[in-house]
Amino acid sequence: MAADGDAGGAGPRGLGPDGGGAGLHGLAIPEEFGGSGFGPVEQLVVAEESGRALLVAPFFGSVVLVANALVTAADSAADTAAAKDLLPGLADGSRIAALAVTEDSGSWDLTESTVTAAGDRLSGHKSFVLDGAAADLFLVSARTEQGLGLFAVEATASGLRRKSLVTLDPTRQQVRLTFDAVAARPVGDPGGAAAVLAHTVDLGLALLSAELVGSAQAVLDMSLEYAKTRAQFSRRISFQAVKHRLADMLVAVESGQVAAYEAVRLAVDTPSQLPAAAAMAKAAASKAAVFCAIEAIQLHGGIGFTYEHDAHLYYRRAHSSALLFGDANRQKERLASLLGI
Repeated sequence: MAADGDAGGAGPRGLGPDGGGAGLHGLAIPEEFGGSGFGPVEQLVVAEESGRALLVAPFFGSVVLVANALVTAADSAADTAAAKDLLPGLADGSRIAALAVTEDSGSWDLTESTVTAAGDRLSGHKSFVLDGAAADLFLVSARTEQGLGLFAVEATASGLRRKSLVTLDPTRQQVRLTFDAVAARPVGDPGGAAAVLAHTVDLGLALLSAELVGSAQAVLDMSLEYAKTRAQFSRRISFQAVKHRLADMLVAVESGQVAAYEAVRLAVDTPSQLPAAAAMAKAAASKAAVFCAIEAIQLHGGIGFTYEHDAHLYYRRAHSSALLFGDANRQKERLASLLGI
């Protein structure tokens, strides 16, 4: 399958599966596994710009989720053989991977996993697998006798079926996977996937927040440019009421940006504080992206409601990403729980 989906409409362009030759796939993968050895801060820069450009490429699923999960598993496990075998392909872009955790409910609650592992065989199904249409490798969570485990599954494995899902956001493909005694390779410590996935999701929340902020900034920029150049009845539409709406969009963008940046800083400096900061960032960034996408459509008037304009693609990405890992209300509930409120 192709790595880039046809998003329709005008303009959004992806870097393609090779990361545009920029080495983005291996950015945060350690040098010993074929990567560049950078970290979350550098990934934040890419995530924010990918949101701004409405990137149509499997960067988030393959790099932010799977590569970080494999690195985390290698850091916490005595056996790093899986990381040594799998990460170099992700680092050079020759392989695309997807993380399969959620099931039909769409929940990222790890206690709801029903896929089971009998030895090295997986049975069950996963849904809403992000960037799964382009993947040739899946990292799957499954129940084992020792607890929740992680398993690497080749997309060509016998007994694995993949079905593309029709979702709100056509720029980010999702699939449903069915496992029928599928051969799988254990990754990390047996039964140790819960801690690995918890950290991966928290880091994913922080970086997704940066992506959402980038999208919000993009629609703010296009709305500002439109307001300065669009004329009606021989005058510009930059009325005071329009300026107020643009100002509200700017406040939302900067609020989300500060929260996302702080979450990534804590991921580097104080990882123990990452869960609360990531929840806060996702709540703020989700609100900013959805609000700005709606305002952009309104401010663009008639053209903003058409498929020929990019506004609807940013609107779809904002709403879809706002639900990923749990919406703003879910993140607020989680934050309150983490703070003991």
